[in-house]
Amino acid sequence: MVQDEDLNEFEPNAENPTYIITNNQGKVMAAVSLIMDDYNQRGRSARFRIFHSKIKNPECYQFLLDSILIHTKKLDKIFLFIPLKNKSLSKSIEQLGFTVERYSFLMIREDLDVPDVIFPNDYTIKNFRPGRDEEIWCDVRNAGFVSLKGSEPPITPENVKKMVSSDDYLEAGMKILFHKERPIGVVRGADDEHDDEPIMNIGPLAILPEYQGKSLGRLLLRASLQFARDNFYKRTILSVNGDNERAKELYRKEGFKEVGAFACYQFDRRTLL
Repeated sequence: MVQDEDLNEFEPNAENPTYIITNNQGKVMAAVSLIMDDYNQRGRSARFRIFHSKIKNPECYQFLLDSILIHTKKLDKIFLFIPLKNKSLSKSIEQLGFTVERYSFLMIREDLDVPDVIFPNDYTIKNFRPGRDEEIWCDVRNAGFVSLKGSEPPITPENVKKMVSSDDYLEAGMKILFHKERPIGVVRGADDEHDDEPIMNIGPLAILPEYQGKSLGRLLLRASLQFARDNFYKRTILSVNGDNERAKELYRKEGFKEVGAFACYQFDRRTLL
C-alpha cells in the first residue's frame, strides 16, 4: 500500500525512514517507508508511506517491519491504510500483529449542480488570509476534531503554513465561517487527481462542537462545492471515518457516493516493551 502525497519532494531522512530490498540485478523488490513528521510525532504515532513486497514471503514483511521499528522507539503506534479488497496484504499484516483501528471511506461527487448557500443571520463566510488566519484555522480545526480518530493531535500554525505553500493549494479554496465576529467553522478545497483526472479534494471540514447539529456543516460543504464548480472542477472528492455516521449521512445526502473503502491498521509498539 502506497501513500503518494509529497513524493515530488520526498527524500529519506529522520522524518522519512526508508528501507528497500533488491535482487541480484539491483531491482527493488520490497520497500518500507514511514511518515514521521512533527504532526504525527505529536500524537506519538507514524504512518506508512509504503509497505510493499513483491516477494511473497512472510519473512520479507517481518524483516521490513523490524528494520523500520528501530526508528519508532519514542512512538506508541504506527498506522497503515489498506484497501478492503486487498485481502492478501491484510492477511500478511495481521500475521505481523497489526489490528484494525478504524475504517475510512473515499467518496466522490460528480454532480455539478449545487444548491444555494444561504447562511442564517449573523453568519458570514470569508476567505482564509495567509499570514493572518493561521491561528484561527488551528483553533477551529483542533476543537472540531478533538475526538475524531486519526485526527486527535492538534495542528499548529506551521502546519497551516505548509498547506498554503503546498502544490495543491488553491487561492480562496480555504474558507472560514464566522458567527458575528467568532470563527466557528473551516473548510478547505485543494487541487487533486483521481483516475488521472483533475478533481478538488475537500477537507478538513470542521465546526466547533457547540455549533454542530445546526446544518452549518452542510452549508459550509456547499460553499466549497460552489467554489469547485466556479473553478471548473467537474468532480469533488473527500474521505470520511467509518464511525462518523453524521458526516457520512451528510455527504450521501449532498450527492457523494462511496468509491473506495480502507481499513486503517495499527501496530501498537508498546506491546514490544
